[in-house]
Formats: sequence, structure tokens, C-alpha cells
Amino acid sequence: MQSARISVLAAIGGSMLLFGCTTDGAPSALASGNDAAAKTATQVAALPAQVDNFMLVDQNLEAHELYRLADAKAIVIVTTMNGCPIARAMTPELKKLRDAYQAKGVEFLLLNSALQDGREAVQKEAQEFGIDIPILMDSNQLVGESLGVTRTAEVYVINPKTWQVVYRGPLDDRIDYGGAQKAKVQPFAANALDAVLAGGAVQQASMHTKGCLIDFPERAKKAQHAKISYAHDVAPILEQNCVACHQPGSIGPFSMTSYEMVKGFSPMIREVLRTDRMPPYNADPHVNKFADNRNLTSAEIKTIVHWIEAGAPRGDGPDPLASVDRRAPEWPLGKPDLILDVPAYKIPASGVVDYQRPHIVNPLTEGRWIRASTVKVTARQGVHHILTGYLKDIPTGPANESRWGASVGGYAVGSESEIAPENAGTYLPPGGAIGIQAHYTPFGKEEVDKSQIALYFYDKDKTPDLVMRNSVVVDNTIVIPPGAARHKEVAYLTFPKDALLYSAFPHAHYRGYASDLWIQYPDGSKKLLLALPRYDFNWQRHYTFAEPVKVPAGSKLIAHYIYDNSKRNPANPDPSKQIVWGDQSWEEMFYTAIRYRWVDENSKNFVDYDEALHQTRLLGMFDDSLDGKIQKAELKGELGARIGQYFAQVDKNADGGIDKAEFAVVQQMLGGRRRSSTENAAMPPAPSPGGR
Repeated sequence: MQSARISVLAAIGGSMLLFGCTTDGAPSALASGNDAAAKTATQVAALPAQVDNFMLVDQNLEAHELYRLADAKAIVIVTTMNGCPIARAMTPELKKLRDAYQAKGVEFLLLNSALQDGREAVQKEAQEFGIDIPILMDSNQLVGESLGVTRTAEVYVINPKTWQVVYRGPLDDRIDYGGAQKAKVQPFAANALDAVLAGGAVQQASMHTKGCLIDFPERAKKAQHAKISYAHDVAPILEQNCVACHQPGSIGPFSMTSYEMVKGFSPMIREVLRTDRMPPYNADPHVNKFADNRNLTSAEIKTIVHWIEAGAPRGDGPDPLASVDRRAPEWPLGKPDLILDVPAYKIPASGVVDYQRPHIVNPLTEGRWIRASTVKVTARQGVHHILTGYLKDIPTGPANESRWGASVGGYAVGSESEIAPENAGTYLPPGGAIGIQAHYTPFGKEEVDKSQIALYFYDKDKTPDLVMRNSVVVDNTIVIPPGAARHKEVAYLTFPKDALLYSAFPHAHYRGYASDLWIQYPDGSKKLLLALPRYDFNWQRHYTFAEPVKVPAGSKLIAHYIYDNSKRNPANPDPSKQIVWGDQSWEEMFYTAIRYRWVDENSKNFVDYDEALHQTRLLGMFDDSLDGKIQKAELKGELGARIGQYFAQVDKNADGGIDKAEFAVVQQMLGGRRRSSTENAAMPPAPSPGGR
């Protein structure tokens, strides 16, 4: 038994030398490379006076924002990285600590700031070593820097009442965790938690940790951060990525017109970068590539944050932001070919406004191909969204969406213009009307909105070859339990023919927390196309793939949504209520709009595949197991209850599931709206997004 213990210690000791650790906690010369580096690594950095808010995504693409845990009794953050034997070996004891204190209201998170560790590698290691605690991916190292992290296995105990680190040190006084148990273990972290839970002070707030060294390259350059040039380094980043919204006449709440304005808002800029609220592009940068990507690069984020943390010095050089008199253009895509006036609407100061469905008489006397559109609203605070659809006949009442054809543009907060891919477009026939679905939201004062739609056509002698179409992965059967913090829903569409997917537009309401989109190929393999670890109701947009995604016939487009109906959601109107589908923002939606085209369709050969695509929608709403059948337990919501009444009657083969053929009978029983898709990329007969 003793020899076994010696071999374990030898193995771990050798590994610790490799990773810059020794069994007494001092860094080895082998790992540090020089005495100065070794001396720096042994120093325990001073604890931050207060932990600033941050948002990081874990290995499973779920977002975690620190300040959302304000109601926790304590928060434990433990540093880790792949391949560290100490971090691996302490996992069982860390999980025991978690299990002992989680019921007492303590939250546990792991923090990986190692530059060499990618998400998939971290996910693999977590599975191999049974790590079921979220591992936050600190790929920019900003959180690790601000906490003063130097090694793995550092335990940080945070008091959410003050956001102070009240303990920083090892889990306990063991080194190897894999050998014989000590007769008496000093449970340093547990003692600190007991003190916090009891409302007392931690006796020893800071201790040296015997973990593996983590490389923080920017820490060695900290003295140089004050030399970051506003004129040459910071202002160009802002000019390229931020000024379009932060200029007079645009949507940003303040204008970046000078150094003084940026300096004044610099603490807020640092916060929105650390919490990933800005830029408002929520697609995870590590999943797929996008043609309209607005994320800052890691280098750009660190440049701005380090400059602000150094005091946002002015430095030398002219002010690039003040040298140009900027103002948002009335039409960002240039002079329109046609402007359509949405009927004016007086938004009341308070109350609830139902969806408005007016129409615009189409002034075209000959058909035109649309290459782009922009919707301009005049009451930004009061307009949540505007959707459009071509109508063959001028309506005599509300422009009901069930009869809509092609969209001629749309508006949501953060999404105003639509530009078709090269050599692609949407055909707008002559005559008829443009149906409008408008959602207005009272915001404290009465105001009249006079929105306009600008259309940009291809030249009359130019007919694009490719026809763009629109559909939606939707689930109006969702049921979100009261208080649920991570309630998941899933739905899909099955493509009957080969297609190319160009973009996706996820939409939920106040309780929407995260969303993604997968493709499942006919052979059963899957690929993640889009991940929004933190869905932001205040900013919505199409996410356009850098290259169109091939969707072979028989493939499923699968959307997942996560909803936060808990009290930790600051936007939640009422955590005590069960939530179902509804138009208003205090209700909820599951709605991922997609833009695609059929591979064998062109402007000279319209095809009729959309109806077959839409026929798969209802099955995809209920089939949560993705097995092509609906089990009785999968039926939910009001519609599920209706179908459930006929379950035994429809399940002809009595196998306990309603398959595709049997479900066709259900759809006939329920009735349905059939329509021709040759009406130029028609919108699907599905509920429309909305709410604010």
C-alpha cells in the first residue's frame, strides 16, 4: 500500500514539474524558465476590492452571468485547465464540496483561462473525468486577469452581498488527492463557506495554492497598457465597429463623437464588453462563420478593456472620432427606388396594443425583383417589429398573414435592412397590396409612428437567377413551468428537397435565455450551425452564414430554446406563472425564421416544395425525441390536448406512437390552410413573431 502511494506521488510530482508545480507549491525552474518568472508566479496577487460583473459561456454553450447569482448565499469559482493533474485529481473532492453546499444556496463554477484549451477539448475532458460543474471559457483571460489568477485549483469564495472575494486559496491541505487519505484534512474552502453562511469573517482570507501555472501573457505587459494609443489603437476599433450605431440620428444611446465622450462612458464600455452585451451580435464566435459578423476580435476586446483599465489615457495624435462630423444617413443603403408609407399609428402612452394589420396598396404596374429593403421607423421606443407580405388581392379588412406571399422587408430592434445574396432576389408582382403586421409598445408618452419601407430593385433588364424563400421553425405548443431556470424546448422542419440555407433569425421574448440551430442529415449525423448562448430580446437579427449551408433532402433543421422563468431573470415579469405561446412580451415564443432557396429552382422555373416543407412543421413541434413519431407524453399545450383525444384512434398499428403517415390523418382532422408556394417565396402559414 505504501509503495503504491509512493508511485502515485511520483507520477503526480513528475507531472507537476512538467506543468510548473512542485509538491511544496513552489514553481520549478524547469517550468518557469527563469528566476524572475518563477518569482512572479509565486506571488499571490492582491484580492480585488470587488468582483466586477462578467458573462462567460461554458463548455456546453450555456451562458453564465455573475451578477445574476446575486441571490446565492455564496459563489465558488475554482480555476482549472486541461491536462493539469492536480485539477483532475481534486475533482471528486470538489464535487463532494459542491454536493454538501449546493442545497445551502452556494453556486459552484469552474474557470478555464488557459489559452490553449478550446471548447471541444474542455468538453471532452469534462466528460472523461466526470466534471458536471459548468466550466466557464475565459478565452480573453479578462476575468482571470481581474481576479489575479495564477494557477489552477485556486478556490475563490465570493460574497454576493458585497461582491468581494472573502477567500482565495486551496480546497484543503492535500496535494495529490489520489493517494491515501490524511488522518486529518484542513478543509480551508469549507471553513470559508461556513463563515460566509454564518455571516462571519473568514479567518485566513488568502493562501498559496499548489496548482499548475496558467500563462497570462498580458499580465507581463500591464505596464504597457497605459501606452495603448487612443488615436491609433482604440478609436479605429470604435470607428470600424461601434460608431455606425453610436452617432447622431442612430440607435445607440450615446454618440462616440470625441475622446471626451468615449472617456466619459468608458466604465460602461468595459462592463458591456465583459458581459458580452456589446456589440449586439449574439452568435457564439467559436461556432460557424458568418458573413455579417459584428463581434469584436479577442485582440480588439483586450485592447479596449486594457486601455480603460489603465485609465483611458488620451495620449498623442489627432482625435479620429472628432475629426469627422458624422450623422446617420436617412437611408443607410442609399436612395431607394420605391418608398412605401406604412399607415400612421398613434401609440398610446400606456396599456396593451394588439397587433395592427393594415395594408399598403402596391403602386407597381409591372413586376420587379427586390434586391434589398430597409424599414425606417420614427418612434423607435414604441415599435417592436414590422413584418410584411405580398397580397394578391387588396384586403377589405385586416391583412391576415395566412394569405401573405413574399416578404418585402421587415423590422425588429437591431434589424432594419435586408440585402439579398448576389444574383438572388424576391419577386414583387404588380398590383395587389403589401400586408403589414405591426407591434407597437406604449413607453410612457403618446407618439405617432410613421414608418416607411424603402425598396431597392434590380434593373428592369436584370433578372436574378436565384429565388429566395422564407419559412420558420416554430413551436406554439410550448409550456414553461413556473420558476423554471433552464426550461428547454425543441422543434424541427424536415426538408423534402435539396436546399441551401442562407440565414437564421431566432426570436423569443423576455424569458428567452439561449437558442441554437442544428442540421441533422439523413444518415442521422448532426452539425451545430448557430449558437446563441445568451439570447438578447433587445437585439434581434438575421445571422447570415459565410457560406450557404447545404441541406440535403430528408435533413432536419432543429432549433432548441432555453427559457429562464426564474426570479434570477431580471426581465421576467412574473416567475410564478406558467407561460405558454402568446403575442405579447409577457407571453413567450419559439420562432426561428430562416431564409433559403431550393437548389433546383430559379427565376424561370418556380417549384412547389414549400407546402411539403410546411406539412412537417406540426410533427416537428411535438416530436421532442426526434425519432419521427409522436408519443402521447410528447403532446403538450392546448393543441396537444386536442390531438390526445384521438391518439388511440389514430395509432393504427398500436405501437404507442403516431408516425408520419398516421399524423397525416391528424392534420386532415385538424384542417389546414393549403396554398401555392408559386406566389413568389411565400411566407409560411405560421404564427408571426412579436412582443416587447
